[in-house]
Amino acid sequence: MMNELSERQIKILNVIIRTYMETGEPVGSRTISKASDLNLSSATIRNEMSDLEEMGYIVQPHTSAGRVPSDKGYRFYVDQLMKDKEQEISEMKDFVIEKTERMEKVLKTMAKLLAANTNYATIVSAPQTHRGKVKFIQLSNVDKGQVLATVMLDGNIVRNKILRVDTDLDQETMLKLNILLNGSLNGLALEEINLITISQLKDQAGIHSEVVSDVLDAVAEAVQTDDELEIYTSGTTNIFKYPELADSEKASELISAFEEKQELKDLFIAADEEPGTGIQVYIGSESPIQRMKDCSVVTATYELGDGIHGTVGIVGPKRMDYEKVVDNLKTLKTQLEEIFHPGEDAKEPGGLLTDKKESE
Repeated sequence: MMNELSERQIKILNVIIRTYMETGEPVGSRTISKASDLNLSSATIRNEMSDLEEMGYIVQPHTSAGRVPSDKGYRFYVDQLMKDKEQEISEMKDFVIEKTERMEKVLKTMAKLLAANTNYATIVSAPQTHRGKVKFIQLSNVDKGQVLATVMLDGNIVRNKILRVDTDLDQETMLKLNILLNGSLNGLALEEINLITISQLKDQAGIHSEVVSDVLDAVAEAVQTDDELEIYTSGTTNIFKYPELADSEKASELISAFEEKQELKDLFIAADEEPGTGIQVYIGSESPIQRMKDCSVVTATYELGDGIHGTVGIVGPKRMDYEKVVDNLKTLKTQLEEIFHPGEDAKEPGGLLTDKKESE
């Protein structure tokens, strides 16, 4: 079908179908000229519409100038849209995988360099989202009675969930549900999806309202899911260089604290709850991790845009060189934000913090 139509005819057909789906009224040449960027006269548009009608893509329901899509026209639109969406999903998944792998490499390098620069232990958390907003939803059939709901949140965070359905959904029904869900939910945070929105969605979904309910549950799970926080550590053995932390009991407690991811997670939660995104200093018993009560912990939150953030921490003795630690954290925080800030050219990990021992 694609080869049968010119690019101009495809654009006109798409305008007719989208406009008719929104209004339910036959679409005329004047409406098309206003709704498209073709810059064509009404006469030219009418000629193209006549050709589209002759080829069976649109029909004229009565003697008015308006046209509506035929079954053949709908089929062309559905096939074209499904192809575009499949490509879009594939590109998004590739981007997320590539970005995740690169992020892991950068953060591990950061942790090692920071430990080398300070002679203390370092902790770096992978970025998390402050508040997930719906960016994209895709429903697709995977098996009889099963539909895959793919929910993409801000920051290109992807969550997948298998939904059970009583009746199989054909491509056209799936397309309409995808259009309905994306048109109603894109850009909304969970708390913005109110009862009115849910009621309207279910009404528009008709007999498939149960599918909409399941998708809304999947969105709620995606936003609220508290995945295992990825944490990178380095320089743990640096702690043994300081006599006040080197005795067996204290050393054992500190090593256990570094191995216990939940305790490290509590540290990052505490840092995230502090006002602003500056640098926080915890001295001795102020630390959220009691097994680090003989240490000082300095943290900094880095922001990557789109509500994505992470935390960097340095653990050392109470007599640590606070000025040096703060300077290093400020530098690292700035570099992370520059590396991953949307729109900035990517930088390679090799250009990060310079090891001061080599430069001095």
